Amino acid sequence: MRLRIGSLAPCLALTVLTACGSLTVPPADLVIVNGKEPESLDPAIISGQADGRVVSSLFEGLTRYNARTGNPEPGLATEWSVSDGGKEYRFRIRENLSWSDGSPLTIQDIVYSWRRVLEPATVCEYAGILYSVHNARAYHHGQLKDFRKVGLRIVSPNELVVTLNHPTPFFPEICAFPVLATVPRQPIEQHGDRWLLQPGIPTSGAFTLRSWRLNDRIRLRKNPHYWDQENTRSEVVDLLPTSDPGVALNLYETEVVDIIWDKELIPAELVRTFLQRADFHVTDNLGVFFLRINTTQAPFHDRRVRQALALAIDRERIVNKITGAGERSATSLVPPGIPGYAPPQGLGHDPERARELLRLAGFPGGEGLQPIDYLYNSSRLNEKIAIEIQSMWQNQLGIKTELRPLEWKSYLKDQRELRYGVSRSSWMGDYLDPLTFLDVFGSHNGNNRTGWRNSTYDSLLAQAERNNDATGRMARLRQAETLLVSEEIPIIPLYFNIAMEGYRSDRVKGIWPNFRAEHPVRAIYRSEPASETTAPTPARQ
Repeated sequence: MRLRIGSLAPCLALTVLTACGSLTVPPADLVIVNGKEPESLDPAIISGQADGRVVSSLFEGLTRYNARTGNPEPGLATEWSVSDGGKEYRFRIRENLSWSDGSPLTIQDIVYSWRRVLEPATVCEYAGILYSVHNARAYHHGQLKDFRKVGLRIVSPNELVVTLNHPTPFFPEICAFPVLATVPRQPIEQHGDRWLLQPGIPTSGAFTLRSWRLNDRIRLRKNPHYWDQENTRSEVVDLLPTSDPGVALNLYETEVVDIIWDKELIPAELVRTFLQRADFHVTDNLGVFFLRINTTQAPFHDRRVRQALALAIDRERIVNKITGAGERSATSLVPPGIPGYAPPQGLGHDPERARELLRLAGFPGGEGLQPIDYLYNSSRLNEKIAIEIQSMWQNQLGIKTELRPLEWKSYLKDQRELRYGVSRSSWMGDYLDPLTFLDVFGSHNGNNRTGWRNSTYDSLLAQAERNNDATGRMARLRQAETLLVSEEIPIIPLYFNIAMEGYRSDRVKGIWPNFRAEHPVRAIYRSEPASETTAPTPARQ
């Protein structure tokens, strides 16, 4: 559904208490086009970038992302130290922390939030991010019932010790991940899945949730009890949901909004034009665009068919003809630029070999193959890429492809439930290490969504995790990625993402380019005062 400027979505049951109707009110201090409507604002449930940006504004963990570098810095923990050869992290929790309602935020709240992520009943797709913690994997899989045996130990009201299975130098980055943010226990236990629908939910981050109106906006208000509230630069922030590039660009050009996040919100046919404008900013990005293949579905259980599909795709044509913003074609899953790691070379463009593999699999010239069900979330860019790949598979392999666009939530549901043949996908790294990409396709990872399980791959990841030698560790990870992108092919890498954001740097401050594309809302502000307007928007309270 498109965002309609000038009309207000009805007051819904899920909105926080707020006034409805057309009112003459001060506008938000900062307005951002945030992308798709979030699936959830529950840290343990989120799965998308748009969700994560809001959650990171509302809830905070032991660490948070630095606005300039994207690296981890103190959050609810003021400092940390490492001992026992890198296997023990000791976090010092800030004194006198408060929830947004002024009630005490304690170290027990932090431990509760991590436990909730690991509880099997939560069904957190990102629970695996904590598997480096001693006994966390066993607890998440129900093999261990006593949470006291998980490597979290409260030493004092302000000191938490985390014991790991093996050295994990990027562990402070993991602690900044929004899934591990601290959430309020009482409303969750009282209201269950509907806890976020209650008015006045206590938050631990820089903002509170003032209102959430579906297909209209999420309104955030500065948290007066946040430990760093003096450096939270905007009082009220609106995040508008739309996946329509035309709507997003119209809002930006008419100065209704200050920022457009995400390249997908730039009309694909105008990307090259906007690259010449000073208010559109492009940086390299820790992300990759790829195709998932449902390996549980015939004929994709045969890796020769999967390899043939990969070899028939001309990635250079896609980045030169369609994406057009300087993306680099990809045959590996892990983007280049991670210190100490050299991604392997996966399958390139070789139509002749692709046809031979298809013949060996019993489908010469595509004979006997049913049309491929190609699933993607609706956007002009995704549609153009899908049409191009459809043409390549038809021309090179004789395979027909049926394109199936769905809106975001239905697309995610079908992908999770393996109701597809091939699916458009992307992944943003959660920390600066190859494991943030490779772990996704472990047999028991909730984000795998391919049905592919491989004991050798799992073993290589486990060996890498246990390896204290950095060179040996990276070698094991490279072996695992080679298996993934050259031999088994449950995925087909297409290109490495770039970040492209629209904002006028003379008016919007607090955004700095970084490899992780982390731009905390708490640091962003508009440098000139907004004028009052008559708008159908919730009253600022």
